Amino acid sequence: MKKGILSLSAVMLLAVAMSAQTVKQEVKKDAKAVGNAVEKGAKATGEGVEDAAKWTGKTVKKGAKATKKGVKKGAKWTGKTVKKGANATAEGVKDGAKWTGKTAEKGAKAVSDTYKDVKDDIKKKD
Repeated sequence: MKKGILSLSAVMLLAVAMSAQTVKQEVKKDAKAVGNAVEKGAKATGEGVEDAAKWTGKTVKKGAKATKKGVKKGAKWTGKTVKKGANATAEGVKDGAKWTGKTAEKGAKAVSDTYKDVKDDIKKKD
């Protein structure tokens, strides 16, 4: 019986050793697969970062160009608007001067007429 138990123990020990070897090989394979996946991921990330940097550079250039155009157009618009405002102001001043002159004449005439009336009234009372 001792031989049977020893034989059985030897077979079991051999089976465990073979199983451990198989597990060890599987772990090695899995580790290699993980390493490869990490390498591929790192490479893809590097390429993605490079592409993003190029895209950002192009976008910045486009934005700068658009801003320059916008500033140029804004300056032109401002210049035109200032001219229009200056013309309108000049016309307003001209119209205001005419109105003031007419009103001053009317006022002077009214004062003169009143003075004459008062003078006539004073003569009548004397």
